[in-house]
Amino acid sequence: MINNLGLPNTIFNQFISELREETIQKDRMRFRKNLQRIGEIFAYEISKTMNYKPREVVTPLGTKIMNLPAEQPVVCSILRAAVPLHDGILSYFDHADNGFISAYRKHEKDGEISIRVDYLATPEIENRELILCDPMLATGSSMLAAYQALCDLGKPKHTHIVAIVAHQDAIDFLQKNISPKDFTLWVGAIDEELTPQSYIVPGLGDAGDLAFGPKIQN
Repeated sequence: MINNLGLPNTIFNQFISELREETIQKDRMRFRKNLQRIGEIFAYEISKTMNYKPREVVTPLGTKIMNLPAEQPVVCSILRAAVPLHDGILSYFDHADNGFISAYRKHEKDGEISIRVDYLATPEIENRELILCDPMLATGSSMLAAYQALCDLGKPKHTHIVAIVAHQDAIDFLQKNISPKDFTLWVGAIDEELTPQSYIVPGLGDAGDLAFGPKIQN
């Protein structure tokens, strides 16, 4: 299932427009804050799909039965661009366990692009709800590599893949390589073009650089 939160007319789209707007996105603090706010909205929407159970809550004046989450998810972000997005999701799933993975595209000297997974730290994910997030979903290769690396350590009950801006080729790629019953895709926008270097157009640029500053190229 694909959930595109950018389709209805909501304040959500203002936050995405500010991520895209080149004059506004120069303010790194505001860029990170918008990533965080978008993460909070994704978390709220994902929470509607999860299991709940009744629990008695004691107040100073009595008791109340309320339906509360039956379990907590594992929130995993792809370093480094997803960190503010992760923080937004975590501010709602504040009891969640957390994982971090480094999966990125390596531009080789012969022009080929390879996917590297250099670092992975995760709690137990076997039979748990997994939220895997990265701001940009251009080809889907890095996301698939991260997902497979995590699944090597345990099989999630269900995976929620979160991306703010996606390209249709990446969506098709994930649907081809991951069983549809195993994941739900949450996006904020689906853009039309992809450059030969696999950058989304119009996109928003390099989310990691905009959030944290340019990195040394190697």
